[in-house]
Amino acid sequence: TGFDSDNSSGDFSEANHKVAEMLDLDPHQSNRIGKHNGETEIQENGIKRHRTSLPAPMFSRSDFSVWSILKKCIGLELSKITMPIVFNEPLSFLQRITEYMEHIYLINKACSHADPLERMQAVAAFAVSAVASQWERTGKPFNPLLGETYELTREDLGFRFISEQVSHHPPISAFYSEGLNKDFIFHGSIYPKLKFWGKSIEAEPRGTITLELLKHNEAYTWTNPTCCVHNVIIGKLWLEQYGTVEIVNHSTGDKCVLNFKPCGLFGKELHRVEGYIQDKNRKKLCVIYGKWTECLWCTDPTTYETYKKNEKRGGEQKKLKPSEDVIKSENDEADDMPEVQDTVQFIPSSKLLWRINCRPPNSSQMYNFTSFAVSLNELEKGMEAILAPTDCRLRPDIRNMENGNMDVASKEKERLEEKQRAARKERAKDEVEWHTRWFHQGTNPYTGTSDWLYSGGYFDRNFSDCPDIY
Repeated sequence: TGFDSDNSSGDFSEANHKVAEMLDLDPHQSNRIGKHNGETEIQENGIKRHRTSLPAPMFSRSDFSVWSILKKCIGLELSKITMPIVFNEPLSFLQRITEYMEHIYLINKACSHADPLERMQAVAAFAVSAVASQWERTGKPFNPLLGETYELTREDLGFRFISEQVSHHPPISAFYSEGLNKDFIFHGSIYPKLKFWGKSIEAEPRGTITLELLKHNEAYTWTNPTCCVHNVIIGKLWLEQYGTVEIVNHSTGDKCVLNFKPCGLFGKELHRVEGYIQDKNRKKLCVIYGKWTECLWCTDPTTYETYKKNEKRGGEQKKLKPSEDVIKSENDEADDMPEVQDTVQFIPSSKLLWRINCRPPNSSQMYNFTSFAVSLNELEKGMEAILAPTDCRLRPDIRNMENGNMDVASKEKERLEEKQRAARKERAKDEVEWHTRWFHQGTNPYTGTSDWLYSGGYFDRNFSDCPDIY
């Protein structure tokens, strides 16, 4: 997030028109895949079956270059650049945040464990799984408009979720989720800081994520790793996550330190995560290892150290299986993505904490969405009557892009941005401050840092004073 702005001068809007001209996508003639909106099936057990694919397939970005846009913007703040719609995926950033909940079974597992170490292991796995959906997702989510919201209730998964764009400069997204059985609360605010390094774009995470396990009277806090998009000038775009994530249990003093390793020169460490859990006396209780794109394991520190020593002793002679080797052609560019078969070297007696969900077979035609992501923008029959008028599902630019109407989507995107700029100028003229609807600025009770907290009342469905943003 952070590319589109109500301060944007619109200098790059002609790129949007170029997109519409170059794309020959007729939504009525394209090969549609899956159920249309509003055709949600009901299974025999009464549980709703969510759609398994998008209304229209993804278009090709092969004729477009991110660098063709960014080269005009050297020296400018990235949050004030308008990117053409061809680089987007048909989801708002608020919906992307909701993908944290894809592996909610890990929260349920944490709630069920009596042992605090096992609870921390499940929470650590949940924190890693929260970034797993970004794997191969090089499309940019739409920047939320100020006041935009998104709600999701999944009775089959046992949670409900609400988020709001509470600030536009800097862009801040606040969210709150709770278990339908009143067993957990998950909340936070996110405002990534973007940096353009010439060949790559780096999104440094800001904001605190908090998970409260109500039954155990425990609270965990952490921040996400840094996300980097490589090859924005030439070559295939690819994602990397790196940095240290510290998860703190504020009740017991236990801490989990996870190191998302940078890829390195030959890609040996690509996607790897290693870390440990320690108690309040800094005694290591277990070691965690794996890949954020595949799976996560844990073992006791002694077993891990013994394995590492043996690996070093015979490391030069040891030949890995071809599936574990890093395959890199001598002709590859230095900044190209290393081709790695994602296979974690298993240490005997390790316990599996988490494994990534298989993506649908047509995922590559759907912006590399997971099955969970595919369902997020689904607009079921009767839903429009109960949704807040600010909900992402009602955004015309995202809806038209999802349906393959690229020309209309591009024009709608420009219209919404212009409407947002006009509203901002009108407020400035009348000296009226913007007031958030569902969240308020406060202090995180566990970290003492500034945070956006849920004010409550959203699910009472009194939307009479919601702003007109679409």
